[in-house]
Amino acid sequence: MHHVRALVWKDLLVEARGRETVLAGAVFALVVLVIFNFAFDLRVESVAAVAPGVLWVTVTFAGVLSLGRSFARERDRRTLDGLLLAPFDRSALYLAKVFTSVMSMLVVEAVALPAFVALFNVVVDLPLLILSLVLGTLGLAGVGTLFAAIAAHTRAREVLLPLLLFPVQVPVILATVKSTAAAIRMPGLDPPELGQWLGLLVAFDALFLSLSVVLFDYAIEED
Repeated sequence: MHHVRALVWKDLLVEARGRETVLAGAVFALVVLVIFNFAFDLRVESVAAVAPGVLWVTVTFAGVLSLGRSFARERDRRTLDGLLLAPFDRSALYLAKVFTSVMSMLVVEAVALPAFVALFNVVVDLPLLILSLVLGTLGLAGVGTLFAAIAAHTRAREVLLPLLLFPVQVPVILATVKSTAAAIRMPGLDPPELGQWLGLLVAFDALFLSLSVVLFDYAIEED
């Protein structure tokens, strides 16, 4: 954990000095929400069906921007080789990157969420929505960090990362959309069953994180 803390502190300092990932993600999220708001002619009865999907499309694509930069920045600055040669377990590097990506995405979501509520005029159960956001973001960052490490060794990493990530991420995205829908309160509409979707989300998060920790040592090696 000492190594994880040191690596997280390094990444947070780099991000605080540049602010490129968070600013790009926040602007992207706001633009996507505005476009969807004007693209759909939403009536009151249809908002609850559409709004969770819109929110998670925004979060997912904004998150890919953050994940894509996590290892690409290390390779561009030629610091990745030094990290791999450092005398600590490589799972510490994985966990640090996951934590940093989660923090960056949560900052973007904190900017996007008020805009989402205002633009789509929805009433939300805030604790439940925050729980869904945190669990969904953790699942996205856990798998995305593993695939970002693989894609970082390729020239077409910006294209390869979404192609690897999205098919595997389908169960997490489905569970987060359903749990987010349960957090949106619309008069006259019954929310989806919450317990099974949250349980599925927790199970997938635990499974993906465990597998990613085991596989990261092989994924980060360059052939």
